[in-house]
Amino acid sequence: MRKIIAALLGCCFAIGLSGADELTLNDDVPDQYVVVKGDTLWDISDMFLADPWKWQDIWYLNPQVEDPHLIYPGDVIGLVMIDGERRLTTIMRSDSANTLKIYSDQADANGVVKLRPTARITPIFGAIPAIPREHVDGFLSGNRILASAELKSAPYIISGMEGRLLLGAGDQVYARGEFNVDLPAYQIYRMGKIYRDPYTKERLGYEAIELGTARLDNLQGEIATFELERSSQQVAIEDRILPSDEAQLETVFYPSEPPQGVGGVIVDSGRGASFIGQYDVVLLNVGEREGVAAGMIFRINRRGDRVRDPINKDRIQLPEEEAGLLMVFRTFEKMSYGLVLDAKLPMRVGDPIVNPGF
Repeated sequence: MRKIIAALLGCCFAIGLSGADELTLNDDVPDQYVVVKGDTLWDISDMFLADPWKWQDIWYLNPQVEDPHLIYPGDVIGLVMIDGERRLTTIMRSDSANTLKIYSDQADANGVVKLRPTARITPIFGAIPAIPREHVDGFLSGNRILASAELKSAPYIISGMEGRLLLGAGDQVYARGEFNVDLPAYQIYRMGKIYRDPYTKERLGYEAIELGTARLDNLQGEIATFELERSSQQVAIEDRILPSDEAQLETVFYPSEPPQGVGGVIVDSGRGASFIGQYDVVLLNVGEREGVAAGMIFRINRRGDRVRDPINKDRIQLPEEEAGLLMVFRTFEKMSYGLVLDAKLPMRVGDPIVNPGF
């Protein structure tokens, strides 16, 4: 099951603001706001802050609220004064976030607790996500960026039931390679594009396109039998099988600034479109080795065109223009996936990304 991106803020961020990180609130922000289903952490941060990536600096963990790091639909959040600083916090918790607490004195002699029919043991609605989930679902636990050796050496499908060559959900397939019976969940991939850094020409990795998921039913030596549980497109002979990486995904993140001096470029669009707009997924040429993590916000600058001077007849480069903001939601060693949250201008592959504070 795919995990929900929670708007979870670590307790380490419940600290006062330093003078160097003075926050600017937007004009006419409400003193209080009732969170509605469909809100994201980014929406709320953008509503209150001129620099919404500084969310961790304004959020206050209210000790009087259960799970103060989570925000639920129906919660009332508002501005308060804490140690002379204006902070944002949960003022009132919504009923939809209620959970059932069980104490030892509620149990009978056998240690059994009888629950009332109206007891709610899980929230009606989950905590609001950091970004709109529907735009990134396929990239959270789907496509991956892999080193070439990893994909080429991965186990592969050798046959389908009754020799079928094109396969889909519900079909049985046979694969050859090294498998672990303790890891029953697998994903099926096909090699996609090879990515190189546009400036250094370094090979950044291969995009492995996810075709579906499979469950290991039987293993005899190096031949495994799988059942295809889900398929987004037809599965074929020679497609690769890798252990599911859902358990390793970073599903808890919040808006934050990237390290100083870290920037890069958009190397591809998730849709393969010529122009990039709001809620498009993009691939970046920076990743974990540069200190990039899920939740970091980058500003996108649109490259200026090269034009011909009508007087001097030479060609000159026009300056860059601020075009939008993106949030990184999944990282790999040398690359990352990001979601465009704000688009002032159409963007293109090759546009640079920089720290949003500059």
